[in-house]
Amino acid sequence: MVRFPYFIRSLLAGLCISQLLATIHVYLSNTDLYDRLTVIRESGYLTVPNSLVMDHLQELGPAFFGGLFFTFSVGVGISMVTLAAVWSWDRLLSRKKLFLIPFCLLWAGCLVQVNLRGFAPIVSLYFLAIPLVVFVSALRWMPPRSGKRTWLSGIITIAPVIFLTLLWAPHLDSQIFLKLRDHFLLSNRFGTAINDFYYKYTLYPAEAFRAPEQKMLKTCSLEKVEKLPIRRLLETKLLNHDYLSIIGAGGAGVDLEIWQDGKDLVFENGGRTILTTTLDGFLSRRSSTLSDFSRKSDKYSFFRRFTFFSILIGFPITLYIFVHAVLYFMFGLFLVSQRARLMASIVCLLAGIMLYMPFHRYEEEEIKKTDLARMLGSDDWEERVRALRAVYKNGVEVAGFPHYERMLESSHIPERYWFTKALGVSRKPNTYKNILALLDDPHPNVVSMAFQALGQRKDRGAMEEIMERLKRSKDWYNQWYAYKALRSLGWKQTKLN
Repeated sequence: MVRFPYFIRSLLAGLCISQLLATIHVYLSNTDLYDRLTVIRESGYLTVPNSLVMDHLQELGPAFFGGLFFTFSVGVGISMVTLAAVWSWDRLLSRKKLFLIPFCLLWAGCLVQVNLRGFAPIVSLYFLAIPLVVFVSALRWMPPRSGKRTWLSGIITIAPVIFLTLLWAPHLDSQIFLKLRDHFLLSNRFGTAINDFYYKYTLYPAEAFRAPEQKMLKTCSLEKVEKLPIRRLLETKLLNHDYLSIIGAGGAGVDLEIWQDGKDLVFENGGRTILTTTLDGFLSRRSSTLSDFSRKSDKYSFFRRFTFFSILIGFPITLYIFVHAVLYFMFGLFLVSQRARLMASIVCLLAGIMLYMPFHRYEEEEIKKTDLARMLGSDDWEERVRALRAVYKNGVEVAGFPHYERMLESSHIPERYWFTKALGVSRKPNTYKNILALLDDPHPNVVSMAFQALGQRKDRGAMEEIMERLKRSKDWYNQWYAYKALRSLGWKQTKLN
């Protein structure tokens, strides 16, 4: 009987410590967000998420499930990099202490980058605790070198990864996650459950590392602006960018504090001076000034980039490793170790190719407008989705095709999703009622696109409907799109009391 290899056990150890840290990270972020939203609500502004979701911010469940996002992104990425370093140091460099210096410098460089724009304790712990746990456990469990068979085993295990990476690499673009979601998740019940879980909990960790300008609602303190006319002018202009003036905060916990220094305006974040400008300079370049402020006060820029890298590269490789390990264990019940490893690699390779084949068909050449009518009338729902994507991308009028309303009743979520997006670029008055009907769709992804479509249509008559649904919605993701739709229609925050 075979045992799970050392790197699987070390990886699991890294993911366990990562989940612990991630749960704490998201919980602290949630409680901070709850306090901030409470202040916003007490100041008379509309909050997103609304009060129906706010109470969940203080619960442990959203923190744990939201923490899974960091575990299977950052946790995976750091663990994989550490395992690669351990293997290199042991197998290639014979564990000579001198050769640890480059790895330690890389480690220190990551810690410096994490704290470059302000101390980030929890994020620092990811880069401190996970490498230590993985490094120590891997050295403890790593078997001694045993000659050529070790290299052969490594080649058998890694070869499918290299081949599948080359196969999928041309399709890694900005739309890759949407395409994978449509084709592999929303096309079946199990995948839909994974998709729904992701969208239910992903906004919790997202709030933990946003830059100021990425937040939906930002808070600001203008109490140190002595001249009342200037304070009111700043409050109005900042409101256009969703910076809400909070009275009594005194700069504590707000995203932006402005105070006057003679003719200058000083912009602070967390007690640090970020930039200085004049009133005229700010009024003439509001967007660029606030973007510059956000960039310079963003503590999590490196962390977000590392997270994206981990999702794009680390997670697929880790998924392969775990699937390969399970298959290796199962085949090991009947075969000797080397043959079990070979069979596991073959099955993983074939599975990757089988997943690629329908996805490759989904990625065919550009669709001609003359083919859209035929494709929208096809019996193949994936063909219809491809056509709807082209309709939306090229701004084609979807209501110009016969029987287009039948897609409202489609049993396929991706079809209703892209049909809703296509309605957003429609200019036919009779399609407005179709969007309103899709606001009651049973799937939240479709509802979100219906809110987005209403915003794209620029019909201010939809504002009351959107506002009413935003207030009673229990889905944070839908509320996020509803708020963006309101803003695109020209609505802006006003104090209600």
